[in-house]
Amino acid sequence: MAIDYFEVECREETGRKAYLEIASDVLQDLDLIKIVSKIHIYIDLDFPFFLAVGKTRKLPPMVKIRDFSNVMESEGKIILNISDETYLSQMLTVLWDRFGRDFIEQPDRFTVVISAELTGVSEIEEMIVYDPSVSMYKDLIYALQWIAPEGFKVRREWIDKGRFYYIASENTLPPGILDTIVAEKIKLISEV
Repeated sequence: MAIDYFEVECREETGRKAYLEIASDVLQDLDLIKIVSKIHIYIDLDFPFFLAVGKTRKLPPMVKIRDFSNVMESEGKIILNISDETYLSQMLTVLWDRFGRDFIEQPDRFTVVISAELTGVSEIEEMIVYDPSVSMYKDLIYALQWIAPEGFKVRREWIDKGRFYYIASENTLPPGILDTIVAEKIKLISEV
């Protein structure tokens, strides 16, 4: 899978080509090519600052306990019969954080038991154990930190509803000017 739109904008051609290669390598190394659908990098050599705006592809849905476990109530206990162990460790962590380790039993690999006094079947079924957007967003910000020029200490990032931006600069970022540039570049990727 390839990125649908990928552009680096810089008045210096050598720098533009270098950042195109750097960004491409980092996105590929971190396997973000299948997640990022569009990215536009703008480098201002005069201020100086670095701006990356983009769009992400639709992510897989969040995983809830009901997606891999049969949840039923019996004799004052809620019993979870696990059909797929893929998310078992995350589920146990979520349950321990919510109810405490003392109230969660695991008699075997495929069974987890919770006191029915603590919660109900529907609440357990709807508990989210894995949100793919959380790790994707962390990976994306990590990648953009690697792509941005070294030494730029002032940074700002934003991700929401499939769009993102990342700004880095040596200087304090003037809100009015940068907000205008960010809006202009986000509009640009929306139109392509």
